[in-house]
Amino acid sequence: MSVLIIVFLTAVAALFSGVFEKGKFARYIGIFGLIIALYVSFLPEASFFERYRLMYEYGANTALFTKISIVTTLLLFFLGGFAFSNHRNHQSELYALMLFALCGGFVLFGFQNLVTLFIGVEILSIPLYVMAGANKTDLRSNEASLKYFLMGAFATGFLLLGIAFIYGSTGTFDLYRIQDFSTVNPKNGMLILGAVLMLCAMAFKVALAPFHMWSPDVYQGSPSLITAFMASVVKISGFFALFRVMTIGFSGITHEWIHILGVFLIITLLLANVMGLAQTNAKRMLAYSSVSHAGYIGLVFFGMNALSTYTLAFYLFAYSLATVGVFMCLIWVEKLKRETSYGAFKGLAKSEPLLAVVATISLLSMAGIPLTAGFMGKFSLFAQALSKDDNTFLVIVAVLGSAISIAYYLRLIIAMFFYKESSFKTTERVTITYNIVAVVIIASLVILGIFPDLFAKQFGL
Repeated sequence: MSVLIIVFLTAVAALFSGVFEKGKFARYIGIFGLIIALYVSFLPEASFFERYRLMYEYGANTALFTKISIVTTLLLFFLGGFAFSNHRNHQSELYALMLFALCGGFVLFGFQNLVTLFIGVEILSIPLYVMAGANKTDLRSNEASLKYFLMGAFATGFLLLGIAFIYGSTGTFDLYRIQDFSTVNPKNGMLILGAVLMLCAMAFKVALAPFHMWSPDVYQGSPSLITAFMASVVKISGFFALFRVMTIGFSGITHEWIHILGVFLIITLLLANVMGLAQTNAKRMLAYSSVSHAGYIGLVFFGMNALSTYTLAFYLFAYSLATVGVFMCLIWVEKLKRETSYGAFKGLAKSEPLLAVVATISLLSMAGIPLTAGFMGKFSLFAQALSKDDNTFLVIVAVLGSAISIAYYLRLIIAMFFYKESSFKTTERVTITYNIVAVVIIASLVILGIFPDLFAKQFGL
């Protein structure tokens, strides 16, 4: 909870910095606050917060996912100076909203109570509705904000109805008491209905098909840095919340909901990858890529073992690093070309080779090519699911989806590297900050792909 308070105070400071110099110090305030929060996340939680343990617990798993989300947000803040260059008059609000959304993510990492879960979901979601519409003069951005808000409200209704059914059947909001009840009463119809409704609501938050409809339009219409935040930090928060509520609260009725989730994953893996092939816009392709990765991540529920939480954390971290790597390239191209079609990337490797390389390594990691962190993440998830014979078909579908994804990732790589002349007729060059972030991401994806155990050591495991 110490980390939550630090990030919240940082968000308030960043928001009020807009009074001075049009908020140009907001990014630096955010970076400073996130570095302090990252340091504190490695320290034992203060005993003062023990009294709140029934609502929020900062355990080992909470600390792990908190660190991952802070690192990812920190990388995005370093990219913000260039990405928000056309939001000079309200950049402080955007940085503050990102930090407030991150606070919602922290709540989702440690909730012990369904009321706390609901509060965390709303704290995470409401700033996103605003940030999606940050490009006020862009109709796509306006559409993204409205569509995200309406679909989010619809999903919130599912979540609240599910919580109501669960409370009606168990008489409690506490996650562990619900677990005890589900173990003793595995055939309780009201409990099962509540669990399925909550599964559908959280499936919306992580963009699992068929609840992904909002994702492509919202990702394309939102400012690119905000899209990167949605595809990384929001996905980390949503998936761990889904993992926590389903594997703890509803562990006694796993047989009742796991098959429904399996159907969601099969639809997601096939639909998202096929639709990704049909895209001509790189940003929209990355939206469907994000949906497909939700399908891969969902495999963590199948063949669960003692390392499942670690496997989930590793994959989410590898995917988030790759997402930041691709989007930093997309942000730069979008600024210069004012579009994100595949054609806009033609010849990028000749004018900005480092930017093209980080995007390529990131895309290869997303595709699960060996010697990248993404490969180790997918291998761990597939191996875990295959530990039970019942999951063989699901893994085959995941492998097929992963193979299809290589095709649309290669289209972007070919555009960047295999054109004789660069289409970037400009003297503007990538800043030193972007180059440093690019090197960090390249090194991280490759090193974690070769030495995955370093992840555990770096995050205090």
